Amino acid sequence: MFTGIIEATGKTISLQRKASDARISIYTGRLDLSDSKIGDSIAVNGVCLTAVSFAEDGFEADVSAESLSRTTLGQLKYDSPVNLELAMRPDTRFGGHIVSGHVDGLGKVLDIRTAGESISLRVQLPNELACYVAQKGSVTIDGVSLTVNAVHNHEFEVNIVPHTQQETIIGHYKLGSHVNIEVDIIARYLERMLQCGKIKIRAGHTNNDESLLEKIHDMMDDGTTVR
Repeated sequence: MFTGIIEATGKTISLQRKASDARISIYTGRLDLSDSKIGDSIAVNGVCLTAVSFAEDGFEADVSAESLSRTTLGQLKYDSPVNLELAMRPDTRFGGHIVSGHVDGLGKVLDIRTAGESISLRVQLPNELACYVAQKGSVTIDGVSLTVNAVHNHEFEVNIVPHTQQETIIGHYKLGSHVNIEVDIIARYLERMLQCGKIKIRAGHTNNDESLLEKIHDMMDDGTTVR
């Protein structure tokens, strides 16, 4: 489990293919690995990987065929910059949102605009993910926890403040860049609960009701029924 607050940026040393999988070697820069051990989880561009070996200034991990096909890791080359975050601990300050490190799909950067000292990104989502992204909700781009400013059909906008530009790889984005997207896991669970009937919707409402999320918040008052 991660928070979406990037701890350091690193660089790709190598990506060695082996059958359908691969082994990736990452230079971790200033990321503190002093208490890390084999088997620990480290997020690389938002993808949860299991460390299989460590060097003084880096680590290696295996990348499954699923991760290679669903994420941008398979596109990494020597010296490609990456976002890094160690798995959260019980005493970690929770500054972002709940990030599993399980990427849902690829987004595409459609527009990059300057907004004062910040930049505004417009990102295209895969059709199947659009319903999970809501205005003022959370989304993860390459492991970075961000707040959604606006949603337009299968596109959304986020604002990137100067600190985030400096401390992540977002400053390297260009038009057409593909990025790893993880939607808010709470939205996933809510959908599943609706499918299983754990959240009941009374007559007059559907699961397309614009006020459904507000109704779900209200369910805390009476247990399981959305009024």
